[in-house]
Amino acid sequence: MFGKILIANRGEIACRVIRTARRLGLRTVAVYSDADAKALHVGMADEAVHIGPSPVGESYLRGDRIVAAALATGAEAIHPGYGFLSENPEFVDQVTAAGLVFIGPSAASIRAMGLKDAAKRLMEKAGVPVVPGYHGEAQEIVLLASKAREIGYPVLIKARAGGGGKGMRRVDHPDDFSEALSGARREAKAAFGDDRVLVEKYVDKPRHIEVQVFGDNFGNAVHLFERDCSAQRRHQKVIEEAPAPGMTPVLRKAMTEAAVKAAKAISYSGAGTIEFIVDASQGLKADRFWFMEMNTRLQVEHPVTEMVTGIDLVEWQLRVAAGEKLPKTQGELQLAGHAFEARIYAEDATRGFLPATGTLHHLKFPQTAPEHAAMRIETGVRAGDQISPFYDPMIAKLVVHGKDRAAALAALRKALAETEVAGSTVNTAFLAALAADADFAAGDVDTGLIGRHQDELVALPPPSDETIAAAALAATGAGAPATGGDPWASLAGYAHFHTVARRIRLRHGEEDILARVSARPDGRFQVALEAPHDAINSHDLRAIPRTARWPGHVTVFEGAVGYSFAVPDPLGKADDAAAASGSLRAPMPGLVKLVRAGVGDAVIKGQPLLILEAMKMEHTIAAPHDGVIAEVAAEGAQVSDGTVLVRFVDEAQGSHSK
Repeated sequence: MFGKILIANRGEIACRVIRTARRLGLRTVAVYSDADAKALHVGMADEAVHIGPSPVGESYLRGDRIVAAALATGAEAIHPGYGFLSENPEFVDQVTAAGLVFIGPSAASIRAMGLKDAAKRLMEKAGVPVVPGYHGEAQEIVLLASKAREIGYPVLIKARAGGGGKGMRRVDHPDDFSEALSGARREAKAAFGDDRVLVEKYVDKPRHIEVQVFGDNFGNAVHLFERDCSAQRRHQKVIEEAPAPGMTPVLRKAMTEAAVKAAKAISYSGAGTIEFIVDASQGLKADRFWFMEMNTRLQVEHPVTEMVTGIDLVEWQLRVAAGEKLPKTQGELQLAGHAFEARIYAEDATRGFLPATGTLHHLKFPQTAPEHAAMRIETGVRAGDQISPFYDPMIAKLVVHGKDRAAALAALRKALAETEVAGSTVNTAFLAALAADADFAAGDVDTGLIGRHQDELVALPPPSDETIAAAALAATGAGAPATGGDPWASLAGYAHFHTVARRIRLRHGEEDILARVSARPDGRFQVALEAPHDAINSHDLRAIPRTARWPGHVTVFEGAVGYSFAVPDPLGKADDAAAASGSLRAPMPGLVKLVRAGVGDAVIKGQPLLILEAMKMEHTIAAPHDGVIAEVAAEGAQVSDGTVLVRFVDEAQGSHSK
């Protein structure tokens, strides 16, 4: 076994690898960018090396700097985690040329599976079923459109390189093919440096089921059963589970045998995942699954496999890379119970899942697992950390295990309801709504489930008067542990005949709320809300519900929902300029990729105005109302959150400005 390894990654996966390495007695080296100087993974490792500025192209994608860091610290091997350089065969070549061990497959195996079109041709030769479609080299638009017609609409355009839903478009009609192809190519070029695509038949009720495989350097290969990753939004996984609901013994046998066959076809060594698309329109059948792609690395969702098999996949990676045989044979691997993983992201589900930034002023995960269940939290952040625009906005993975699917799902719902995050918009309420969805609960899951139910899943009821009252009480500072001494001191005041009421102003969304908070002689607190809220009945509170105070804000937690209220400084002045109407601002940091309207153009509500690229995904910015454009951002402009993208002619000139 190695004495010291370097982890060429960041965040929760770097922390995950460090934990296993520490258990095995290995020393670890972390690498970090400017933005990650104080990150959790840096503090956990035995050593840490700075490798460059915050942008990934200048740090985590600099293979030369990572190899140099390994050599300088005496590391013997490099674990790539996932993402970044984990599936880059040139990086593997760099590592091995430096006399180091790459903890993963060979460069040849990665190259064989790295391009979806070539991989599918290889799988066809190996006898693994593949999705009907065009996987050729020619890329002329006329040819691709012709192939789409031959395949039959709807079709799916997919980038041949990379994954994660980037460079992917569903097309339902020939008239839409050209624009969809252009969008897929732009996104693929930005994300992977390769704009070539393949075209496949779109399966009407697709299930995304993948098989965890593992090989060693002695020709052995096994599977560790399947995971279902069908709960997706915009082709990005949201909640994963193992085993797949409704899986039949016949389909499991056919699918796992095909997966092992695929791994052996490329002499695979290490952890890998064979992803299949399954047509669930007539139930799960052994002749209705097809190979999609292979991920030649550890997957984000690997913990669910670990939970149902009892295997530490990172330990297996380390042992195989160190020259050992697989620790277990196929016959020794067994399934036990059911597991779910929910990905907690800094994103706004109500605004099309736009990535969010901010400071995690409050971060609290469940302390204990529900009865008869197991739980683990995979995270790379702590309270006080920044959610940076430079990297994936994942906060944590919430993983639970129960004796069966119903028990595991109940544990997941409870854990989500006990998770508290304040300081950035997060998706916990959406995850809880999905976990409670009737179809999801029944195991009737396919990749279109979230899209069909999205309006219901992202809808949030307005805060109740009780929630507002709790926010007003918390805003006074009552009950805050940091104050010390008398927890209600902020409400104390001398009055000979009556208690003193404190006036509190809150803001929720666009609404200003006024409240009066007073302490009662019996230790309770009275909160009276002014119209249009419940101005007749005051609210008596003895203790503050689950709340978090952070600079200028209060968040009240009700289950998995966090209602955040701004608490304006009563001495501050309103920023009239910032509140001025007539402009459309960037909802997140990004790059203006394409502008579709110019100065003087009359536009209508909902009309696409420009495309903003953020975190390697394209987001269409549409007109919020009818109007005439007075100013528009330039293509290629790098913008920050809140930057004015489009300014409309104001109402004084006869056009809409709201």
